[in-house]
Amino acid sequence: MYLLIALATLIGILLGLLGGGGSILTVPVLVYVVDLSAKDAIVTSLVVVGLTSIIAVINHARHGFVCWKTGFTFGAAGMAGAFLGGRSSAFIPGPILLVLFAVVMIMASFSMLRGKRGVSEVAVEETDTSKNLCKIHLPVMAILFDGFLVGFVTGLVGVGGGFLLVPALNFLAGLPMHAAIGTSLFIIVLQAGAALAGHADHMHIDIELTALVAGFAILGSLIGSFASSKIDSRYLKPAFGLFVLGLGSFILYRETDMAMIEQIRQLAQKHQDFLFGGLAMIAIMLFYRLWLFLHSFRSNKST
Repeated sequence: MYLLIALATLIGILLGLLGGGGSILTVPVLVYVVDLSAKDAIVTSLVVVGLTSIIAVINHARHGFVCWKTGFTFGAAGMAGAFLGGRSSAFIPGPILLVLFAVVMIMASFSMLRGKRGVSEVAVEETDTSKNLCKIHLPVMAILFDGFLVGFVTGLVGVGGGFLLVPALNFLAGLPMHAAIGTSLFIIVLQAGAALAGHADHMHIDIELTALVAGFAILGSLIGSFASSKIDSRYLKPAFGLFVLGLGSFILYRETDMAMIEQIRQLAQKHQDFLFGGLAMIAIMLFYRLWLFLHSFRSNKST
């Protein structure tokens, strides 16, 4: 119990401090510490992350670090993706969901370890209102595309997506880091709600356990939100990225066995049309990403 309380508080601190990352620990904690099934852990994680993000975003909004227009644009696409991801998870066995979760963790760790610098941070003392932070003209199509993709991951494996949202808002929407963190928390609230709607017909929630974890996570988020204006999160992400890489690798090693591989084979045979449709969507997304990269490369070269 004390270990669960400590870990829940840590989840909240990371969520408030980094705008994401804490939620990526919630599912492993619920599966390996509390011994929930993968699907119950994913649903509980969505509730905990959603409630914690609501409290954290209020604190960030008080400091003007939430760009509502960008958040609604990104969040609208994210809600559609999260609902679809939640519905899709009903057809995927729990062990496969854990393997997918581990893959997402490893991808997230590489994103944290890259440590690229995006838009230069605006000094906190110069940002009395969010008008100095939030961009008026946004790449709407690119934001909708990324929002849907991140939302689908959120709904499928219960990860809030902050590790993807913050870099996307920083690089794509041009938001300084503090605004990207605050806005990502608002988007996570929208995505978590939509994902729970997608899980509605196949979810089970332990109210007492969820309240305990959410309560201490909210407490941690208040600590993290307060510290976020005083600590440069970019120095914390590489260390946390290494931890996530190790934990994701452990889950992948633990959950991958011949029985799970056989489940994947049977699932692919049973839902061939769905599989080919999903692969076609991935191919289209990759082609669109390549198109964006080539056009941005040409525009940078011409200037």
